[in-house]
Order: sequence, then C-alpha cells, then structure tokens
Amino acid sequence: MPIPSLAHRNTPYRPALAWFAALGSAWVFVLVTLGALTTTIGAGMAFDTWPLSNGSINPDGWLSQLDMFAEHSHRLSGMIMGIITLGLAIWVTRVDERRWMRKLVWWAVAIVVIQGLIGGKRVLLDSLEVPGFEMTLGQMLRIPHGILAQLYVCMLFAIAASLSLRWIDAKTPVEPTGRRLRMLARTATILVIVQLTIAAAMRHNNAGLAIPTFPLSTPDGDLLPANWDYRITLHFAHRVMAVVLAVVLGWLAWAVWKDRASSNGIKNLATTMLCLVIVQIALGASVIWTQRSAHYTTAHVTVGACVLATTFLLTWWLHRDVIEGRTKPKLGRPNHAVMPAVQS
Repeated sequence: MPIPSLAHRNTPYRPALAWFAALGSAWVFVLVTLGALTTTIGAGMAFDTWPLSNGSINPDGWLSQLDMFAEHSHRLSGMIMGIITLGLAIWVTRVDERRWMRKLVWWAVAIVVIQGLIGGKRVLLDSLEVPGFEMTLGQMLRIPHGILAQLYVCMLFAIAASLSLRWIDAKTPVEPTGRRLRMLARTATILVIVQLTIAAAMRHNNAGLAIPTFPLSTPDGDLLPANWDYRITLHFAHRVMAVVLAVVLGWLAWAVWKDRASSNGIKNLATTMLCLVIVQIALGASVIWTQRSAHYTTAHVTVGACVLATTFLLTWWLHRDVIEGRTKPKLGRPNHAVMPAVQS
C-alpha cells in the first residue's frame, strides 16, 4: 500500500498568503536591525514622547540626524510590522482551517502589541529611578523588549513556514525523524534563546566591552578575568555560551546531514545555520577588536537573530509531522499480547 501523502491536509496552499507571510518574516529583520542600531548609538531617547515623535509622525530633522533617524525609523518599522501581523492574523483566520495555526497568528499579534507598549513605556518611564539599581525603570524595559523580539522572530518564521508550498505539499518521509534528533534541535533552539537573553542583558547593561580583549580575557593572556563584577560576569557568560553553541549547533548540523529522513532542503538549512554561526563568531570578535564599532555591533545583533531564525526553523521543520498530527505509524512486530493463541 503506498504511503499516504500529507497533501491530504486541512488547508490548501494559498500563494498570496504564503508570500505575505514571507514578507513579514523578512521585514522583521529590518525592525531588529534598526532596534540594534538605536541601542548601539544610544538613541533610545532621541524623542521623549510616545507614540508620536515630538508630536508628529514626520518630526523635523529625523532624516538628517542619525540618532533621530534610528529611533524614528525603528518606530515606523514597528508600526508597519504591527499592520503586517494584524493583516496576517485576519487573513489566516478567514481561510486556514488549522486551529493551531489560527492561535499562532493571534499570539503573534499579542506579542507585537506588547512589544509596542513596552517600547512606549521605555520612553515614558525613562526618568523613573529604581532604588538600588543604576538603570531607570524605562532603561530596564529595554531587556524584556529585546527578549520578546527574538520570540516574535520565531513566531513569524513558524507562520511563514507553515503556509509555504513545501510545508503543505510535503510527503510523509520513508523514515520519520528520530526523537533524538528532534530533542537535539529543541535543545539547540533553547540554548540560542538563552544566549540572546544573556546578550540583551549584556548590551543594555553596557557590558559589551567589560572584557576588552579577545579571544583571551586579559591583555596578559589569561583565560579568566582578573577581576569580577556583574558586567564582566554577563560578558564572560556570553563568551562561554558562544563556545557551547558552536559545539551544539555543529553537532545538530552533523546529525541532520546524517539523518536519512532529512530532505535536501533541511540539510541546506542546517548548512546555512552553521555558516551563520561562523559569521556571528567573527562579528563578535570584531566588536571587541574595533572597540564596539556601530557597524559590527549592529550586524552582530542582526546575525544573532538570523541564527535564531534558522535554528528555530530547522527545529520547526523537524517537528512538522508532529505539528500537523500526521506522523507515519511505525511498522513493527504484531502485538502477541492482544492476539489469540494458536492452538496446535
């Protein structure tokens, strides 16, 4: 009996919707890059009003002054991202029969709304001091703002992948993806999120140059810093996690290449992930060597988001049959416990 195709599905492929979702997942990197630039050059308070910038959607001087350009462009790109996400949610709700998919798009809407509110409160609460902390309450909000941005990237890529032709028309593999490979992929994705969380805390605590040498931690060539404080601890944790991720993501790529159930597309995605990790390490070193150049620092944040996107997308694809609820039943020996005994 031939293996059934997963083309027997809950929803047909809709090219326009799929391309619109792909546009949203691409646009998010514009938003991430502008946010990274804003933080890198310290332009988060270029305007002390919100939601409008100096009371206008087109404030004077924003096209000629870098700090104003970075912050206002970030706000505009966030507004466009919100419109795209809301439009995507309405469209999917109207035409897609998969309940989990409809829930996913509305969760994305919820996160983009929360992100906008956190971004606004970051501005409005910038002057509110918090006893015992160096940062104000508004400055503290930069950290959850950066973390939620990474989760939002994952959601957009999950939506775009699940609406794509390759996802909807994929056939059931001859051999299902093994549980160990799926677990390794989930572990890798979690570790990337942990690393980006540490990076957000490090960046917003001005710890990017807490250890000013690379690859060793002191000018004398010591592996460990000579002195410790919370900034140095954050920075060192970021370096340690980079080593861990290089090993785990390399292991994941190798496991995907060796997996007979993985398609060429999935193997190419694993290769892309590994290449991005190499670029990310090089950019991280360049940030230190150039004393936190705005170009390298912004690129480091953007490529970090790309590493997360590819790792998550790889993990999402490896779980496709589970997500769709159409795993291929394993063929094995008969269950003699439920078969009648043969009388001689």
